Amino acid sequence: MEFGGGDEIRFERRGVAGVVTLTRSKALNALTHGMIRALAKALAAWEQDKAVALVVMKAEGRAFCAGGDLAHAYDGMRTGNPPLDFFADEYRLNAALARFPKPCVSLIDGIVMGGGVGVSCHGSHRVMTEKALFAMPEVGIGFFPDVGASFLLSRLKRSFGMYLGLTGTRIRAGDACRAGIATHVVSSASLDEILEGLCKGTSPDRVLRPFASRPDCETDEGTLFAIARLFSRDRLDDLLLGLRQARDEGEAIADSALAAIEKASPTSVAVAFREINTGAMLEMDDCMRMEFRILNRMLAGHDFPEGIRAVIIDKDGAPKWRPPSLAELSEPAVDAYFAPLPGGDLEV
Repeated sequence: MEFGGGDEIRFERRGVAGVVTLTRSKALNALTHGMIRALAKALAAWEQDKAVALVVMKAEGRAFCAGGDLAHAYDGMRTGNPPLDFFADEYRLNAALARFPKPCVSLIDGIVMGGGVGVSCHGSHRVMTEKALFAMPEVGIGFFPDVGASFLLSRLKRSFGMYLGLTGTRIRAGDACRAGIATHVVSSASLDEILEGLCKGTSPDRVLRPFASRPDCETDEGTLFAIARLFSRDRLDDLLLGLRQARDEGEAIADSALAAIEKASPTSVAVAFREINTGAMLEMDDCMRMEFRILNRMLAGHDFPEGIRAVIIDKDGAPKWRPPSLAELSEPAVDAYFAPLPGGDLEV
């Protein structure tokens, strides 16, 4: 079926299912603007097509989708042409997926990060295999957890979403299932049979039930309890103080979490903390409007291009953040990221 996207994304009708396959495997299926626009067109068409009962999303290669095309974003920021249209269309797509009225089944059989989370984890069924690897690592590149992360992470129990957003920690299917990110965990070897059943029109729950398992969490209960205690704070200063005290008392999770936070952009950490707390009180569309406000300021700032440079372009792993510490970051500076946009908020 022709919705655009060239050879980066494929659309098919199989039985009653509209099937989307991300085909940029050499680039870990990183999203391009063409892929986003094509997927938005397909969803709009399939929503109105009575012959399409559900949508299935999958990918080729070892990644479902590792995020957006950061090199392209970097080039745009460096040349004075920040990719606002890319992000605006991506955020509209995330919102459309969240309110899509038909079942949307994501078959996540590999890496899913950043923008990949946005196109897979807002649908009705998030199916992960033993190969799945989930993360929102944006604070480490001077950005913030976007693509609806303010909605998704804020709703995970026991402050697990705050932990993931501030540290960029990678988790497997067991932890993702316990947290509610994944709705089902299946074997990678069963995906073809699952897809066949979905295309026949059997309800997704009925198709998935015989293949689904309840894997053990990769993170033990004691660590989960510590995360809940340490990351449930109303103020970032209190959270960091608690982590330092727990580290000094020998808690391993506090040591690793604090190390990740202290390496990340101070601005990104502060913005992410407020964003996730605020997102808990907002519906998805309002979360996307808030994220677009933040996005505009991030694209015009220093840390996002500097983070991409250090991690993706030069790969020296030594970003120079401005300001270099949370102590030098003022409250008004953080407030500015959440202020209304002069030209009006994103229309979703």
